[in-house]
Amino acid sequence: MSATVKSGEAVGPGAGKTRATGARRVRAIRTKGGLSVRLDVRATAVGLLLLAVALAAAVALIGSGDYPMTPAEVLAALTGGGDAGQQYIVHDLRLPRVLVGLLVGVAFGVSGAVFQTVSRNPLGSPDVLGFAQGSSVGALAAIVYFQADAFGVAAGAVAGGVGTGLAIFLLAWKRGIHGYRFVLVGIGASAMLYAMVLFLMTKANIVEATRATTWMTGSLNGRDWDQVQPLAAVCAVLVPLLLFFGRPLRMLEMGDDAASALGVRVDRVRVVVLLAAVVLVAAATAAAGPISFVALTAPQLARRLTLPRRLRGGGGSAPMPGPNLVLSGLMGAVLLVAADWASQRLFGADQLPVGVLTGVLGGGYLLWLLATERKAGRV
Repeated sequence: MSATVKSGEAVGPGAGKTRATGARRVRAIRTKGGLSVRLDVRATAVGLLLLAVALAAAVALIGSGDYPMTPAEVLAALTGGGDAGQQYIVHDLRLPRVLVGLLVGVAFGVSGAVFQTVSRNPLGSPDVLGFAQGSSVGALAAIVYFQADAFGVAAGAVAGGVGTGLAIFLLAWKRGIHGYRFVLVGIGASAMLYAMVLFLMTKANIVEATRATTWMTGSLNGRDWDQVQPLAAVCAVLVPLLLFFGRPLRMLEMGDDAASALGVRVDRVRVVVLLAAVVLVAAATAAAGPISFVALTAPQLARRLTLPRRLRGGGGSAPMPGPNLVLSGLMGAVLLVAADWASQRLFGADQLPVGVLTGVLGGGYLLWLLATERKAGRV
């Protein structure tokens, strides 16, 4: 969420000063110890707002279900209050589901921002590039050929996603990775992997096909602490790693030549962030299934919220701020938890998997994005 102050602007010691960089405002603060911190005012405000909305949606989701609870009762149970029944419902049944939703949303949002930045294409999303289909092939293979349990299905999904990522990376490599080649190879791989999914479905019996269809829809139903712990461990390692590469990623958006001139080792940065993003997507897909369009929409919505009002229409050659990994992760968490809450409120508890709702809304957003890009002359 940081931004760059114009060169030549001095910041006084011990004080915070607000500067305008074009249409964006940053606050630069220098402590007495010489530590300098620069904050984008708008991005910080949007980040705090998204965090508050995500937490509020999480509380509302915990309180939804066959046994509804008020926000006060949910907060009391989370802090050790309430009766034994409320404690069991919150801690054992609903809290793991909400935590999986938050973590999956963060993972999809951050990884989507990485893919779109590296490909320099708003359509460069795991949904479009075949990573979700690769995880689906791995999970279906575990179900059809090995009758695997939940852990085996998750392991198959991770193996399929990582294997797909490595294959796309190698096929797209030619003296480095270039955005359009990466996207085109990913789209081709997606089509081939979808054909493999259909083949595996024809090989499955009725029980296996039903189980596979349920998994492929993408759902938070029945999630427990067994899914929370490994996903939290993956996010705890890979999300900070990707945030560490936030500055080089912003430079990559200016092009390889400009990034190299600024001292960025382009190929090394691209390899590291892509591998980390692939593993992050695979882990999230293993935990909740291939929930569609969150990775596509979250980074775009986060970027638009941080744009000045006059640049939000999407037309022309409006400059986009950096990858905004933190905001993209928070937006992903908001979208997924809010969609799960909406599906329960509109259709009843566990009647509509969240992947169906995100697919409908995300498909509409994709059509709007394509129309906007076409109007701007970029597709």
